[in-house]
Amino acid sequence: MPGPDLCPRPRGVRRGAALALVFASVLVTAAATNCLPRAEERPAPLAAGRAVAGLDPREGHTTRGGDRTAEDVARAAAEAQADGKSATRAAEEAVGRSGDRWGAVYDKAQYEQYADALDGRYTGVGLWVSRTADGRTEVTRVQDGGPAARAGIEAGDLLRSVDHWSADGQPVTETVARLRGDAAGSKVVLVLERGSRTWTRTLDRAVLDTEPVAVESLSAKVVMIKVAAFTRGSGERVRAAVHRAPKGAGILLDLRGNSGGLVGEAVTAASAFLDGGLVATYDVHGKQRALYAADDGDDARPLVVLIDGGTMSAAELLTGALQDRGRAVTVGSRTFGKGSVQLPTGLPGGSVAELTVGHYRTPSGRGLDGRGITPDLPVTDRPLEHAETVLSGLGGTS
Repeated sequence: MPGPDLCPRPRGVRRGAALALVFASVLVTAAATNCLPRAEERPAPLAAGRAVAGLDPREGHTTRGGDRTAEDVARAAAEAQADGKSATRAAEEAVGRSGDRWGAVYDKAQYEQYADALDGRYTGVGLWVSRTADGRTEVTRVQDGGPAARAGIEAGDLLRSVDHWSADGQPVTETVARLRGDAAGSKVVLVLERGSRTWTRTLDRAVLDTEPVAVESLSAKVVMIKVAAFTRGSGERVRAAVHRAPKGAGILLDLRGNSGGLVGEAVTAASAFLDGGLVATYDVHGKQRALYAADDGDDARPLVVLIDGGTMSAAELLTGALQDRGRAVTVGSRTFGKGSVQLPTGLPGGSVAELTVGHYRTPSGRGLDGRGITPDLPVTDRPLEHAETVLSGLGGTS
């Protein structure tokens, strides 16, 4: 059920996937320690022509005829700015020509939203929505204390329009983008329906905290941990949930629809279930590095991981580690297949380009980019029920 969009998506999936692997200013430390630090620094504005600290943009991803994408993008932006044109638009066109599937360009405001998203914040009204069988948009969840909750909107209400734009038959992603808008304090007019009643509410958008980890006890012997994205602090929330689970209870780790996030948080989450050892390897500009779990995880508790086509990047990194290490049974459908690493490069005018510089692999050496992860038990119908059945076979239910 799509909720508040964690990062701007003006370039579709490519832009949304930019949330997926953020190594940013932690890579130098990671290279020295063979493990990403527990807390990454917030992405900061980059000066034009500057890449992440310690990494030279001239060593950037090569995609065609020996040309270096970072140089091409920066040059296109500089030339456009000198001609009085949009540097951001020129950079986007250069990335599009480069063949970098996951490259993305953010203007200054979008990059700030991106940083907020990684910190677990977003601008919006606090609604989760989904598409009904007849093509209408239904509210599936309302965030406590948010503008929508204060306006009396409830789960089950139908969202008919946003600022006079009909939500009927429209993609959920477009509806969410219109709900978000551009700034806290801006107004949005919603038309809603509940039974025979239709009414209009004008809400003020606000900066809200995301809720990336939800924990639910399905029974005395089953705890489900749903991770929507690996934003800051989510890894420790997973560890805490596992620690608080009743003795002998099994864990359903639900990564369906998880678009990724901070890799360090995914490694911390892996540490909840592994007693040390390799989580993943990755390369940046051809240099091989490794990520390791902490040595104090619960490696005996029954564990099933739910995945689907919306499971991406850092979530795939975690899934691959648990699968390869024989720690979990995976249930669901093939994951998205986003296994590349992007780094930011500052551009003229304050925009930022995120360009592919490498790829990561699971502990057994599998590359996931374009391939994804095939679950141990492929199912599309009632995956949660199948996952609970598998967990019972592992000793996680009574």
